Amino acid sequence: MSDSQNIAIVFAGGSGVRMGAAIPKQFLNLDGKPVLAHVLDLFQSHPSVDGIYMAVNADWMDRAEGFAQEYGVTKLRGVAPGGKTAQDSIYSALRFVAQREASDSIVLLHDGVRPYVTPEVIQANIDAARQFGNAITYTPCYETIVLSSDGARIESIPRRSDSYTAQAPQSFRLGGILAAHERIRARPEGYTDMVDQATICFTLGIDVHLVPGNRGNVKITTPEDIVTLEALIRWRRAGGGNLL
Repeated sequence: MSDSQNIAIVFAGGSGVRMGAAIPKQFLNLDGKPVLAHVLDLFQSHPSVDGIYMAVNADWMDRAEGFAQEYGVTKLRGVAPGGKTAQDSIYSALRFVAQREASDSIVLLHDGVRPYVTPEVIQANIDAARQFGNAITYTPCYETIVLSSDGARIESIPRRSDSYTAQAPQSFRLGGILAAHERIRARPEGYTDMVDQATICFTLGIDVHLVPGNRGNVKITTPEDIVTLEALIRWRRAGGGNLL
């Protein structure tokens, strides 16, 4: 087994039903190539990332692996089968990686549909995870957050100055986040209401360290997100830099 490394784990097992497309959204075209290929390039091109793994639905594993050759993803070290839910897919990938990498390696868990995180945010995740054991990318909320259990009546409004949006990467020591998943899976309710790694850690009482992200780090969910990201990618290619 290798020494501690910086490993990106891209989970791309979703079906993308909210996009209304015939194929999963990570395989949709974005500015000339699949969304997932853009995501892989984020980590392929980053000098501090040593290796990449993916978790992909079994029906799409061959296609995802084909991207490595087609788009020159030489850092790809393996593809794990996805699970029924996002957290099942992440757990599958973590177990797969744990058989191949040192337990104190840093793993950057990233959505296969977030193609616009900046290199600086990736580096900040690595640095914070090495210092504190974990790192959750965030952006401040610029709109009012309201809480409602029925979607019809406001029950509470947290202070905007205290409100943030958790994004990805969400980064950890490999052994630590795998152990956290196993503790959650051992509960009778399992992954119920566990929407991401920040939720898992908070539920278990694990202190979580925040690092600022970039607002263009959009998770593709609806067709409008494709339009927004294509505009940002074209702006960057034209020399405008990372606008958001």
